[in-house]
Amino acid sequence: MQRFDLNQIPHSPWKNGGGSTREIACWPQGAGMDSFGWRISVATIAQAGPFSAFPGIDRQIMLLDGDGVQLVSAAAGIDHALQQRWQPFAFSGDAALDCSLLGGTSTDFNVMTRRGHWSAEVSIHDAVVQPGRSAAGLCLVLQGGFAQGRTVLQAGQGLWWDAAEDAEPLLPGDAHSRLVLVSLHPA
Repeated sequence: MQRFDLNQIPHSPWKNGGGSTREIACWPQGAGMDSFGWRISVATIAQAGPFSAFPGIDRQIMLLDGDGVQLVSAAAGIDHALQQRWQPFAFSGDAALDCSLLGGTSTDFNVMTRRGHWSAEVSIHDAVVQPGRSAAGLCLVLQGGFAQGRTVLQAGQGLWWDAAEDAEPLLPGDAHSRLVLVSLHPA
């Protein structure tokens, strides 16, 4: 289990200048954009513009903070307002999307998997979560806190793993605590 804190992950600016990305985890570690099996990141979208197409990649995106964005691809039949927090939206990375802001800057959680090699389930939890059950995965606290033994993870902190393992459960601190669980499975 690897612990992380979003506040300690550096921002990598996008080539088009429209935002930045903080890569939380990818497999294999250090893989580039053309060779990862899976990749999980948080992006800050600061201005309208195109999303990069990723042929052969399945994507899921979820609004964390901000007013949201409108994602459009006439060719792929996508016209989706990503404006409700914590509602994952899945789409093919083959589609070239146009993105417009629905207000100010937005922060989004992103999961990418190489089609035919990995698949991902993204779910929101407010109860006990057992990390380590899937072949790989990630838990990110969205609100409140979750305790694992004597360690308490606060909003913006989490765990990721690249091999199934027995781990202590994550227990919510109160009724308002929420986390996102990404369960990754080989194809």
